[in-house]
Amino acid sequence: MSATVNVNGRVSGERDAVISIFDHGFLYGEGIYETMRTYHGRFSFLYDRHMRRLRRSAKMIDLALPFTDDQLAAQIRETQEAARLDGEVYIRVLVTRGIGDLTYDLEATPKPSLVIIVKPHIDPLPEAYEHGVRVVIVDVVRNHPGSVNPMIKSNNLMNSALAMQEALRAGAFEGVMRNYRGELTECTTANLFIVKNGVALTPPLEAGLLPGITREFLFDVGKEVGVAVREQVLRDEDLLGADEAFLTSTTREAVPIAEVGDRKIGTGKPGPITWKLLEGFRRAADAS
Repeated sequence: MSATVNVNGRVSGERDAVISIFDHGFLYGEGIYETMRTYHGRFSFLYDRHMRRLRRSAKMIDLALPFTDDQLAAQIRETQEAARLDGEVYIRVLVTRGIGDLTYDLEATPKPSLVIIVKPHIDPLPEAYEHGVRVVIVDVVRNHPGSVNPMIKSNNLMNSALAMQEALRAGAFEGVMRNYRGELTECTTANLFIVKNGVALTPPLEAGLLPGITREFLFDVGKEVGVAVREQVLRDEDLLGADEAFLTSTTREAVPIAEVGDRKIGTGKPGPITWKLLEGFRRAADAS
């Protein structure tokens, strides 16, 4: 993996990176995170949006972040410099409740823990973009917003992990999840879009999903490239009857979906709207 890790200011290789077993991130999964990547060696692209989401997640679990955006950026740069990696870099920032007694009482954890992981960024294989990928609709239901709200980018990823494991057993690239009403929400590690009659459609936040940074930015890209992008409640039949479909994430940008289960989407090949949005996104990232 060749990762370099910063744990509360101590930078080390992956084998020497440790955190207390009494950290509530380990004990109870109490924590939040953001995943970023570099372009031309810099992580500035959409950094402000990642920090806005990190702070929103922190507020939703009553976690006070002990740094400014600039201070965190300086620690990321320090970790990146220590890694001495060639090529683009994957960055994960995790903030946990911190070390404390075996209790849910917030007063037991006055100091959050900060972990920064830096490792080589690995793109999906070129074939994923050239030919599209196969996904499946999984049986694992997305968290109810009244339980662990998907709006929180939480370190506790059991819901997504179980869904992705179901997808992997089916030989799929990703799993598409529904909410408790049977509406499509998102993939296990990505947001979902379909294209119908030239319009790119994605489930609304009210369906119960994480507001992805790439998902959000594609609304801006759509305006630039002349593609209408909007939210709409989607169900299985909308995906299966789509002209095109694709998934989005920070590390994978926009990956075309060619098949859902044993059904081809549209022509079974990446479509023109997907490519138009992907190319527009890449131009913006390249210029950052």
